[in-house]
Amino acid sequence: MIRYIRRAAAFCLLLLVALLANAARIQLFEADELNANSANRRSTIDRYDQPRGNILVGDESVTGSKDTGEQLAYERTYKHGPLYAPVTGYASQTYGTTLIENAEDDILSGTAALLAPLPLWGDITRSRQPGGNVVTTIKDSMQRAAYDGLGGRRGAVAALDPSTGKILALVSTPSYDPERLSGTGSAVTDAWARLTTSKSQPMLNRAIRQTYPPGSTFKIVTAAAALDSGVVDDPDEPTDTPSPYVLPGTSTVLPNEASGCGKASLSEAIRVSCNTVMAHLGVEVGLDGMVEAAGKFGFNDTGLKIPSGVAKSNFDTDMSDDQLAQSSIGQFDTTATPLQMAMVASAVANGGDLRYPHLVDRTTTHDGDPVQQQGSRSYHQAMNPTTAMRLQRMMVDVVEDGTGTNAAIDGVTVGGKTGTAQHGIDNSGTPYAWFISWAQEKDSGRPAVAVAVVVEDASANRADISGGGSAAPIARAVMRAALDG
Repeated sequence: MIRYIRRAAAFCLLLLVALLANAARIQLFEADELNANSANRRSTIDRYDQPRGNILVGDESVTGSKDTGEQLAYERTYKHGPLYAPVTGYASQTYGTTLIENAEDDILSGTAALLAPLPLWGDITRSRQPGGNVVTTIKDSMQRAAYDGLGGRRGAVAALDPSTGKILALVSTPSYDPERLSGTGSAVTDAWARLTTSKSQPMLNRAIRQTYPPGSTFKIVTAAAALDSGVVDDPDEPTDTPSPYVLPGTSTVLPNEASGCGKASLSEAIRVSCNTVMAHLGVEVGLDGMVEAAGKFGFNDTGLKIPSGVAKSNFDTDMSDDQLAQSSIGQFDTTATPLQMAMVASAVANGGDLRYPHLVDRTTTHDGDPVQQQGSRSYHQAMNPTTAMRLQRMMVDVVEDGTGTNAAIDGVTVGGKTGTAQHGIDNSGTPYAWFISWAQEKDSGRPAVAVAVVVEDASANRADISGGGSAAPIARAVMRAALDG
């Protein structure tokens, strides 16, 4: 009898070991797959069973969480939602996450390994820490100046600290309130339907996800290429640009809005925005030289993240000379995000050293203890420092005695460049108004800010469509906010 009892006990022990082994196998090797299974609501319930960490602008949280008392307990809330939507994105129980809410989701949701008290703590305990916080580089006064300046018109503003690469303002209008998408139910799906079908595209982040032909603002890139390559030795000497200028290999005459562009110097061509001179210089630099120069500013980079992904700004790598001439004045297939053009202005202001743009300053635990600090790093040496100094002077001339006088600030050194971006079939659409600029206190050793503004469908008056009327005053307001501290 004892023998049979022993055999039964051994068999039971074997079954227990098998059960334990299977449980261990599931926990170690199949847990992630089971958690990701759409039929498993436990992970979704767990995700929303605690407040989400917050996104901060300065010392103020621009996000929050509220307890709904529902199965998915905590919903995301937003302070000043439309103002900061291009920064925060949304965190929706129905539609997922975007922008910082997506890029820093592991910190905000409390799943990041860096938040755990010990290495592998989360893997062992299958637990989450309280959601951490994300501190942005945004400056509230500048964000508001840009938002108010656009006044609901379709457009965008991007502003950078040239010395560090910190993004100080990132605005896209018209905007939307991300809190309308936070929860579940018909109100959320109805809001989604309205927002995604609106002709004004309020959910499109025009500052980093929309590209536009940059028009004459791109002439700064062409000027840098001409100076760095030696095509232009003295920016104040007349060029050999014929007038009229016929696009190479064609019978098409390239027009100028400005007068006095025949054989104008590079400095004069930037000041009054001569198409002919800049197109001719682009051809003289050549395709390879222009592609290289544009790349140093960030064009054709498909991997730029701030930490959210940024749309690629394009400069074609295979063109005929007539296409190159048009591309060199920001037309043909040349396109850029507002952030990209802020990077162009930033590189000039910072002596040619283009810093990598970033939107997150640091992340912290729920209690405010540091987790990660985002340092400043160089992105590219966009041009020779001497070239940058020459371009600084040219851009100052644009503001003091050229097309950008509406950006002038008393007692402050301001450089700028206006731009017209043609679009539509046969360029029939009302041009976009561009303005890029930078500002520096006269007693300061470094620039305070670089700004890019684009306004879609600006007034047909040339002062407006060139950026001087519609976009430059917005840039001035943003620069003033930066200088006011």
